[in-house]
Amino acid sequence: MHPDDPSQQNQTETCVCGLTTDRASAERRSGRHRAAPPRRGPLRSTPARVALAAGVTCCLGLLGFVGAEDTGQRHEPVREVLADRAAAEQPASRDFTRTAPPVAVPVTPIPVATPSPTPTKKKAPKKKPAKPKRPRPVAGLDQLQMDNAKVIVDVGRAMQMPRRALVVAIATAMQESNLYNLASDVLPESYDYPHQGSGSDHDSVGLFQQRPSSGWGTVADLMRPAYAARAFFTALNEVPGWVDLSVTQAAQAVQVSAFPDAYAQHEERATTVVAALV
Repeated sequence: MHPDDPSQQNQTETCVCGLTTDRASAERRSGRHRAAPPRRGPLRSTPARVALAAGVTCCLGLLGFVGAEDTGQRHEPVREVLADRAAAEQPASRDFTRTAPPVAVPVTPIPVATPSPTPTKKKAPKKKPAKPKRPRPVAGLDQLQMDNAKVIVDVGRAMQMPRRALVVAIATAMQESNLYNLASDVLPESYDYPHQGSGSDHDSVGLFQQRPSSGWGTVADLMRPAYAARAFFTALNEVPGWVDLSVTQAAQAVQVSAFPDAYAQHEERATTVVAALV
C-alpha cells in the first residue's frame, strides 16, 4: 500500500488529547460502508459527530484519570497537616462531629407583683398635756389655799429642806396671808400681777407678806408664790440652830413680826397639810 495513495490517506486521525483513532474502524462503527448522504456541513454529518463525540469522551476519560492522580498527590500535604495536628492534639478548624442542638427549656415567666399602694397613716391627734392633779384640800382649806400650800411644799422639797421646815413655812403663810396670794393697796403695781385678794399692811405682798422695801425682792418677784417660798426657806436656813427652835420661834426669827407668838396656833393644821402633800 503506497503512502501517496489517496485511498490510504486519512486512515488514522489524531485526537486533540494526543490519542490516535483508526478512521476505518470509526467508519465501520458509524456505517460508513453505506452510501454517504449529501454533505451538509463539517459538523452536520453523522461521522463527524461520532468522531467528535469519541474524541470528547476520550479527553474526558484522560482528564479524569490524570485528575485522580493529581488529586491524590495534592491531598498528601493535607493529610500530613491533619496528621501533624492530631499528633499535636490540635483540633482541626472544622469538626464534622455534629452535636445535638440544645433543647430549649420553656421558661415560665415569673409574675411581677404590683406593689400595692401604701396606706396613708392617719396622724394620731396630739394629746394635750395632762394637767397636774390638784391636791384634795384638807384641814379646812379651799382649793386655792391647798394649791398655794402645794407650791410651798414642792419648793421646800426641791431645796432638800427637812419636813419640819415645811411645817414652819405653811404655818407662817397661814398667819401672814391665810394662804392667799395678796396684792397691796399701798403698792398699786402689785395689782398688775395675778393675785387672790389684797392687804394694807404697809408694802407687804404675796403669801408671806414680804416687803420690797426690806430687800426681799421686787413686787413682780414677790407676787409669784414659788419665788416667795424660796426666799423664805433661804432666810430660814440662815437662822442659827433653827431646827432646835419651836415652830413659832423659827417663824418669828425670819419674819420679825409684831406678834411673835401668833404662828403657834397654826402648827397642827400645817402639820396635817404637809402630811397630805408629802
